[in-house]
Amino acid sequence: MDEALTDLFNLKGRVAVITGGAGLLGTQHAEAIARAGGVPVLVDIAAEAAQRQADRLTQLTGRPVHACAGDITLPAGVAELAETIERQVGPVAILINNAANNPKAEAQAGPQWSRLENFTLEQWSADLAVGLTGAFLCSQVFGSAMAQRGQGVILNVASDLALIAPDQRLYRQPGLPDDQQPVKPVTYSVVKSGLVGLTRYLATYWADRGVRVNAISPGGVYNGQPADFVARLQTLIPLGRMAHLDEYQGAVVFLCSDASAYMTGANLVMDGGRTAW
Repeated sequence: MDEALTDLFNLKGRVAVITGGAGLLGTQHAEAIARAGGVPVLVDIAAEAAQRQADRLTQLTGRPVHACAGDITLPAGVAELAETIERQVGPVAILINNAANNPKAEAQAGPQWSRLENFTLEQWSADLAVGLTGAFLCSQVFGSAMAQRGQGVILNVASDLALIAPDQRLYRQPGLPDDQQPVKPVTYSVVKSGLVGLTRYLATYWADRGVRVNAISPGGVYNGQPADFVARLQTLIPLGRMAHLDEYQGAVVFLCSDASAYMTGANLVMDGGRTAW
């Protein structure tokens, strides 16, 4: 590849904060950033898991990956995070708002917990606090610092379910009455749709300050789901399969690098074509 073209994707020395960094996709984003020369910082409320993943990725990529524990739902916590990261690692050039609650039905009192009629205000508030309030607070703190420096990138991790409603037939379990069938919770759609709105707002708000803001909307990822669920979902995807874990890495590097220098306020949909049907 031509050197000038390769340089467009080079993230050499750029510090990248990844919220929910110890999670399934958070570690994939971090690996991509590291391999492109950036310096990932895994921010997660689970301190031990974040450090364990940072150590693993450092060994895997041969590049430094850092971990920083913190609660992104608290203004004081985010301010402390920003101070710690800048002091220990350096000024943040990239923010990936990746953190989200995605509770599983089996972890709740019963399969009907997720149904709208039974969904608690406590769960609603907890999900929005992480997925939306956390993204707002991190954007406010890290994005403001970027704007003061005159450059930076924010990437919000949305979902194909920011564009379409969940097909609740995917989650049906045989033998259960309709009012007890598990469903994808309402908060997932609300949070992911809200992130796309936040993307457009921030992109235009800081357009004249050198801060680009985009979203990526991934589809489902293979992660040991039940075979019947996978089979149902694959029939809704033109490419006929779910995504592999590493298939969003190239898009993340593109959106965080100078390769997308003329792109802001956009939502890059990578769902195997599901929303095209």
